[in-house]
Amino acid sequence: VQLQASGGGLVQPGGSLRLSCVASGSIFSINLMGWYRQAPGKQRGLVANITSGGGINYADSVKGRFTISRNNARRTMYLQMNSLNPEDTAVYSCNAARGMSTYWGKGTQVTVSS
Repeated sequence: VQLQASGGGLVQPGGSLRLSCVASGSIFSINLMGWYRQAPGKQRGLVANITSGGGINYADSVKGRFTISRNNARRTMYLQMNSLNPEDTAVYSCNAARGMSTYWGKGTQVTVSS
């Protein structure tokens, strides 16, 4: 499984971005996909994840501002990020899980600054 994240960039506080993660390769039976982020000097943490059945989980810090979704036909997962603030600045990476295996894509930088 290969994952490719895109959509990061520089945005002003209060702005929005949409991240995309495209999966390729053998994606059969991937049951969980998610977004993680790592800010400078901090550990990587979960932002949101979504199961193949549509179950969704968000970190408390992004609830009400971020929306995760997936389009299985397009093999793509999205993260719509609204009301961004400087604390959201981080490298965002996408993740997929299948059984005991996990896969990571290269991250995309999100910088929130005026």
